[in-house]
Formats: sequence, structure tokens, C-alpha cells
Amino acid sequence: MLISTAHAQQAASSDPTGGFMQLLPIILMFVVLYFLMIRPQMKRAKEHKALVEALARGDEVIAGGGIAGRITKVGEQFVSLEVAEGVEIQVQKPAVQLVLPKGSLKAL
Repeated sequence: MLISTAHAQQAASSDPTGGFMQLLPIILMFVVLYFLMIRPQMKRAKEHKALVEALARGDEVIAGGGIAGRITKVGEQFVSLEVAEGVEIQVQKPAVQLVLPKGSLKAL
């Protein structure tokens, strides 16, 4: 009976660093999550936004679904891609995934 009372008194004493030490693993998990997942995704989104804003007439691009073409007209929301001689399609600007070096489409 005396032993259980002694353990109860020891557990009831408050240690100011004890609460922080219990939260430390959770805080570290969020920090690791930020640097491994959130930050790289934000960087990729920023690079894609810059790519979409820099689109110009004559650029050779690959759009979503693997469609390769040359930009003939740049609009506010859409771009026109010439995928074959005399064949143009309209795609949304964010669908453009990659800008190819000049002359890449001739090699295809």
C-alpha cells in the first residue's frame, strides 16, 4: 500500500521539459515530412508555373498524354499545337509538360 502511494506521488510531480519531450517526436515527423514531401512538390509546381508562363509561339512541346507538337498560337488559357502538317489542336496551358529543344520534332 505504501509503495503504490509513493509511485503515485512521483508520477504527479510535474516536469516542465517532460511535456516537450513527449511532443518532440511528433514535431520531428512534421519537419521530415515537410522536407521530404511538401517542399519538393512546391518547388516542382513553381517550376511548372514558370514553364507555362514562358510558352511562346514556335516552341516544341510535349503535352499531357504524350502529344508532341509545335505551338502556333498562345492564348490566355489555351495554346494551339500543330501536331501534323495542317492539323492543329487546342490544349490547356497547364497540360504542357515539357518544352523540347528546337528541331526535336523533325527527328521524330
